[in-house]
Amino acid sequence: MAQPNRPLRVLIASDTYPPDVNGAGYFTHRLAEGLAARGHRVHVVCPSERGEPRVTVNGSVTEHRLRSAPIPFQPSMRAAVPLGMGGHIARVLWRLDPDVVHVQSHFTLSRSTLRRARAAAVPVVLTNHFMPDNLYAHARVPRSMQRAAGSLAWRDMVRVAAEADHVTTPTPRAAELLRDRGFARDIEAISCGIDLDRFQPRAGDRAGARARFGLPDRETVVFVGRLDEEKRIDDTIRALALTVPERDAQLVLAGTGQRETELRALAAALGVADRVYFLGFVPDEELPLVYAAADVFAIASVAELQSIATLEAMSTGLPVVAADAMALPHLVEEGRNGFLFPPGDHLLLADRLLTVLGSERRREELGRASREIAREHDHHRSLERFEAVYTRLQGEGSGRLEAERAMVA
Repeated sequence: MAQPNRPLRVLIASDTYPPDVNGAGYFTHRLAEGLAARGHRVHVVCPSERGEPRVTVNGSVTEHRLRSAPIPFQPSMRAAVPLGMGGHIARVLWRLDPDVVHVQSHFTLSRSTLRRARAAAVPVVLTNHFMPDNLYAHARVPRSMQRAAGSLAWRDMVRVAAEADHVTTPTPRAAELLRDRGFARDIEAISCGIDLDRFQPRAGDRAGARARFGLPDRETVVFVGRLDEEKRIDDTIRALALTVPERDAQLVLAGTGQRETELRALAAALGVADRVYFLGFVPDEELPLVYAAADVFAIASVAELQSIATLEAMSTGLPVVAADAMALPHLVEEGRNGFLFPPGDHLLLADRLLTVLGSERRREELGRASREIAREHDHHRSLERFEAVYTRLQGEGSGRLEAERAMVA
């Protein structure tokens, strides 16, 4: 594997970045922090969480926050304002003179950075975290228009990705999806990665972790993520209601989202309001304790290109019960570290939860296998692979420039 001869200058562009709460934003933050920790000079260009533009040094990462405005229907998130964006990005490129640019989407800020970088002869890596399903609820797209809107969105994504020098996705399933949508070039699957040291088994701390969040000390099913439509959390609440007659179980939901009010109402209607706990936003430093409080992780989502939360749960040593949809089957080996169920089938989800909760010995076996599988997604491996990609592209770029200069001479 190629290793950089000197620290690289890397500019990462993302249309979402903490404090935004989503998988793409978290991945981008961990990528930036991880590269900086390995000695590289890392700058991030992203929307300002305050509105006004500013530059701040956050640890070893320099953040260039561009002027932003609230996203309609999403008061907790902001988007970079197009007016003046191109010039701002061009100035950042000129000052940093990066070896490589890594964009995280095909949306406005990332797209502008990609094109400015190409115009400056800087190689570009694009990682796709996009699925139309994740946008329908946010943009309030009517169900009757979702198929057409999704087709247009994919076409736009494929067109922008074709301008990058190297395209990656978090999983082979995500790469396959992109190919199915018409992307004809090579796509490399590089896991988002997981910090195995931060998320590790701590079964002995379970009662203490529950007490930290004010939870009763009983069997606990956990989900971490946005409480939005595509996550299908209503299926998990319905499943919990079916497990309660047999098990003294509860469901813990860590995250915020558009459907919280509906989900609370559903829990009340099913008679399990006292067994469904909404923790709201959990600070990143406390997130490992959420998994430590659980006996099993359940995810009914149908729109996961990898699912960082599932990886975190697996790294913590939790069995996983997941919908057999998108990339989740790549993480769950049936009967080894958990079980799959057909999307929307809350009856089978309940049955799978009862299977896991019914035997402590079985639960421990499944959890050990989860941790074993999670090791394959060690974030150090992902960082090394991105380093190798950057170094190769940097070398190819230098070679092209030398050849062009020779031709001019």
